[in-house]
Amino acid sequence: MPPPFITTITAADADIDEMGHVNNAVWVRWIQDVATMHWEAAADPAHVATYAWVVTRHEIDYRGNVQSGETVTAKTWVGEAPRGARFDRLMEFTGADGKVKVAAKTTWAIVERATGRILRVPAEVAAPFVD
Repeated sequence: MPPPFITTITAADADIDEMGHVNNAVWVRWIQDVATMHWEAAADPAHVATYAWVVTRHEIDYRGNVQSGETVTAKTWVGEAPRGARFDRLMEFTGADGKVKVAAKTTWAIVERATGRILRVPAEVAAPFVD
């Protein structure tokens, strides 16, 4: 399996909700941002120009809180080989204390930019992300 993509994110005041921690909607945005960073870092630039990804499902487990100024390490990887047009991406956000604050499994579908149509994931597009 290819190594996971890892980056860090620091929570800003604008990310914080009335409970004093990162808002659930912000976690969803971070999931998408990190997935996009991984796609752009690992995929062939011609594939990035030809295809886009859309989320069809999110499963998110909130296990801890993050406050403004705190940094999390985001780690993402693709689970199994694509199933037709879709594949699952796994993600964990770990705090400075080493504990996973949020874990997610998202299902993504590939879209051809020129037509806007969902299509089967081409093997050469999946190759940098799966065994």
